[in-house]
Amino acid sequence: MSAEDESTFADVFNGLTMGGRRRQRDRVEPAPQQRKETAPDVPPHVPQPQEEENAASVRAYAWTGGRVRSSCRLEIETLVSTTARAEELMHTMRSEHQSVARMCRQTRSVAEIGALLSVPLGVTRVLLDDMAGLGLVTVHTNQTTGDGQPDVDLLARVLRGLSNLRG
Repeated sequence: MSAEDESTFADVFNGLTMGGRRRQRDRVEPAPQQRKETAPDVPPHVPQPQEEENAASVRAYAWTGGRVRSSCRLEIETLVSTTARAEELMHTMRSEHQSVARMCRQTRSVAEIGALLSVPLGVTRVLLDDMAGLGLVTVHTNQTTGDGQPDVDLLARVLRGLSNLRG
């Protein structure tokens, strides 16, 4: 019999009282092997279209405070320009107000502003309404024909402006 197979009286006794298993003396359990794991190659996070849409929705909501209607009537052809007050306060305004004030240094239509900001027209209208209330932009009255229809020349100008945005 080898030294490993020899059992003492205590081993036999403990085996009977500890569930019937024999304890092997001086048996060394091998240490679990440690596996070195490397992080998989993960490409940098690229926003997916759905994530970009969600971000734009959150941004629009933050800009308007959740409001969806403006208090004044702003048609897509309504022209807007920056005021002297906006120029004076440019560095103290919210970033979205600064963006609009810069682009409206040249008179633009509501549709052009919305397209340049990449936000829905409803958001554009609320933003412009807020800015008009603060005296940061001037909302020009729409030119209409005798029957109340928008001026064709104005609509052509708006269409040209939108076409120029596409490049």
